[in-house]
Amino acid sequence: MEKDLNELQTLIEAHFESRKKEEEELLNLTDRIEKRRSERAEQMKIRAERERERQNKMAEEKARKEEEEMKKRADDDARKKLILSNLSFTGYKTQTGTKRQTEREKKKKILSDRRKELNIEHMREDKLKEKAKELVDWLRQLEAEKFELQHTYAKQKYEVTVLRNRVSDHQKVSKGGRTKRGLRK
Repeated sequence: MEKDLNELQTLIEAHFESRKKEEEELLNLTDRIEKRRSERAEQMKIRAERERERQNKMAEEKARKEEEEMKKRADDDARKKLILSNLSFTGYKTQTGTKRQTEREKKKKILSDRRKELNIEHMREDKLKEKAKELVDWLRQLEAEKFELQHTYAKQKYEVTVLRNRVSDHQKVSKGGRTKRGLRK
């Protein structure tokens, strides 16, 4: 019995010693894990900081380039305006040859001839209504003219397209269908 008791105590002591070693290994392992986590967190902070710095540099570079581009455009525009203001444009000579007019001036003249001054300062209510009716009628007339011109334009454009297609088809036939004697195959 004593022998069994000694053996049992030896086993118990061996068990406690191995358990103590395992606990020490477990503590060492958890310490290493915590150390690795802290190192990894530190590395992630450093990476994030570097990325932020890189993004900031890129944003600053982009802003600087945009600012330079804006300055360059502004300088170019100012230079163009200066050149244009220094040049004096002469328009096309009209058929009469007495007065030079540019196309823009011609258009302004036509529009000013068409546009009537609206002097309503002295008019009463009934005259104002009559004038308004007159302007509405004139507007309807202009819209009708515009519609007719658009319709005519669309019709002419269609006719030109059809004629071009016919010419193209005719040229294709005349190129490919002739032999030595001038007859079609």
